[in-house]
Amino acid sequence: MICYLDSSVVLRMVLHQPNTLREWSKIEQGLSSRLLRLEGFRALDRLRCVSDVTGEIIAECRSRLFQYLKKIGLVPLTERVLARAEQSMPTVVGSLDSIHLVSALYWREQHGTDLIFATHDTQLALAANAHGFKVIGV
Repeated sequence: MICYLDSSVVLRMVLHQPNTLREWSKIEQGLSSRLLRLEGFRALDRLRCVSDVTGEIIAECRSRLFQYLKKIGLVPLTERVLARAEQSMPTVVGSLDSIHLVSALYWREQHGTDLIFATHDTQLALAANAHGFKVIGV
């Protein structure tokens, strides 16, 4: 299965959090926005700064994030993607989520192939569904 992965899905895997994506093992090709790198490393840095998580655990999480990033195709943050993310959406979508959604739309249009949208965010899931994606993870 070809699957667009929003940051919430990858970060649950990286952080070994509960309720990870059940379908993870079925993903043959994972895609995300270049934004995934930014959100991933910012989340780990926030965790390091505001919690009592040890440097060793943060290092392990960073290593896991690097390993996932090697396997996930990243859609570039182009002017075209950003301009489309600025446009009105059929549902309420935050700034970063709009970039994820538009990145998936852009990839689908460029490749003429459908993909499944994976997120743990119910608002983003609703928006992805409104754009015709099959959604998993919520």
